[in-house]
Amino acid sequence: MDYLTPKQIVEELDKYIVGQNNAKRAVAIALRNRWRRQQLSEELRDEVVPKNIIMIGPTGVGKTEIARRLAKLAQAPFLKIEASKFTEVGYVGRDVESMIRDLTELAVKMVRDEEQEKVKEKSVHLAEEKLLDLLLPPVRRKAETAGSISSFDQKAYEDDFTATREKMREQFKAGKLDNRYVELETPERSFPSIIEVISNTGGFEEIDLNIRDMVGGLFPKKMKKRKVKVPEALQLLMQEESQKLIDMDQVNRLAKEKVEQAGIIFLDEIDKVAGRETGQGPDVSREGVQRDLLPIIEGTTVATKYGLIKTDHILFIAAGAFHVSKPSDLIPELQGRFPIRVGLDSLTKGDFVRILKEPKNALTKQYIALLETEKIKLEFRDDSVEEIAEIATIVNEKNENIGARRLHTIMEKLLDDISFDAPSLQGREFVIDSEYVKKKLSDVVADDDLSRYIL
Repeated sequence: MDYLTPKQIVEELDKYIVGQNNAKRAVAIALRNRWRRQQLSEELRDEVVPKNIIMIGPTGVGKTEIARRLAKLAQAPFLKIEASKFTEVGYVGRDVESMIRDLTELAVKMVRDEEQEKVKEKSVHLAEEKLLDLLLPPVRRKAETAGSISSFDQKAYEDDFTATREKMREQFKAGKLDNRYVELETPERSFPSIIEVISNTGGFEEIDLNIRDMVGGLFPKKMKKRKVKVPEALQLLMQEESQKLIDMDQVNRLAKEKVEQAGIIFLDEIDKVAGRETGQGPDVSREGVQRDLLPIIEGTTVATKYGLIKTDHILFIAAGAFHVSKPSDLIPELQGRFPIRVGLDSLTKGDFVRILKEPKNALTKQYIALLETEKIKLEFRDDSVEEIAEIATIVNEKNENIGARRLHTIMEKLLDDISFDAPSLQGREFVIDSEYVKKKLSDVVADDDLSRYIL
């Protein structure tokens, strides 16, 4: 982060997200503030808390994508979770502290992958040696009586064995042994225990913290012999060797630090828990969820199986459409913990045209690449992109406004025939122009009922 200025962060986000400059500026400043905080003295560093953000805007305008791309840019642990998934303590549902445990698990995986990458070269070498041992087991000749094999014979045997091993190494690297099978011992996969089933469905999360590890440690892992091809054997041996080379205690320590100092949690659908208590109906626990979220966002300590995690400096980005409720409907304490509010604009026809053409992951580019795998050349003319954008705008106005997600529906319907028949159309070229778009979609757009069901 020392070389990414807020302006550069916005430029990076522009590669994937069209418009929404206010939201991009807000998250860019929040990210840069993290780096600024790290430069402060230790005493002052603890006093600086992140300025959490609420993004307000209709669905499909880029709220989630901004947060996801930001986390990727910062190489920070990132968790997207719906606020509506949680329920007040005492009701059936997920406990809010579970999101910190989930974030910690993600951070541990992230750091473990980084550490494995560092020892990759060494683990490849060790795995290769083990694999050659399996392909050509070293045979030890035992003398019937001491001294019956001369040192000359023994040396000739060793030289011959080494030469054969090196020849086999060359064949292995050239891919000539890829169809050979070797026998490996791998851990046997067992059915999940009742504890795992309960914990994975969202209950007894506090009990689950260490019980799986404790129960797992009581019984040694069962090993079974498998015959696998050489490339798969190399991958399995590499994983085994890299796990031996990395220090998991250090991985856990670094992961904890990463969560506490750089973690980002994206709380989607925050508007679904906004609103004051009514005391009846299905939304009875909404205010309770807000009260449960408050200590996590304010800063508390959560017990995880990797140790205690302090949430004081985790950045929270909340988002919601706020069609029915308003940010002011949140309890005052929670409003105070989200000092930055940014509104995201509804998408226009011009935005849809840019979304279809400009981003690195633009939909037109995705479909061109997908059909290229079937040796089909697809070309989108500018007038076809304009027509698709026009149809998306009309359908969003007539039905629910689901933003850019409407483009996915329209593109699937538009290319339905080509995608279905693609294997038998290899070598063909298709030019998508406005006439083709009208021919495929005009009937559906004209019929309101059909449009409501299909687009």
